[in-house]
Amino acid sequence: MDDSAIPTPDKNDENFWTTVATQVEPAWSEPTEDDAFTMDDRVLAAVRALTEGISTRALAYHAVGKPFDSALMAAPDVQLALLRALYEAKQSVDRLAESAATVAGRGGASYAQLGAAWGGIKRQSARLKWPYAVAKKSASESIPLRYAGGTAVIHHEPDADAWWYAAIAADQQEEESEAVHANSTEAIARATEFLLEHAQPTRRTSA
Repeated sequence: MDDSAIPTPDKNDENFWTTVATQVEPAWSEPTEDDAFTMDDRVLAAVRALTEGISTRALAYHAVGKPFDSALMAAPDVQLALLRALYEAKQSVDRLAESAATVAGRGGASYAQLGAAWGGIKRQSARLKWPYAVAKKSASESIPLRYAGGTAVIHHEPDADAWWYAAIAADQQEEESEAVHANSTEAIARATEFLLEHAQPTRRTSA
């Protein structure tokens, strides 16, 4: 799709949430090799920060007020700490992927689309990886959602024929909306916004 053909309403526009609930195709363009290398650099920077926070050798240098020279990364024990930090990065990716798949699936994406986004795995594999990402279609079914460290449940109000949500964010803030959302996708989008606004700040490793 031509970028100029994609509607870009502001949040205060009355059709903003209707536009958000309408999936754009294609959803992404393939990352370039430069994009991949840039991602490697950013992941390495984050993982090295964690490595310095958990490496026994790095902590010993910090304890005596000495800088941790990058040459010390060659030490086998530091590389083991790096490997441990990389495992934590993988765990973070898995958690974030589950959140993204759930929001996309509850917003109308199919398991085929989720699989395509996750490196081209088959629909069945995507279903096994995220078994609750795509909800069964039912007007009366409540839809659970986990995102940004918080949870929400999206409900249908039959009398109003509208949707509402109750959410508890990572910082323990709670919000319950009115039954004013035209469809489950809009309610999910609003709940996701609330959970993002109240996500716990990223912890930083002290130097």
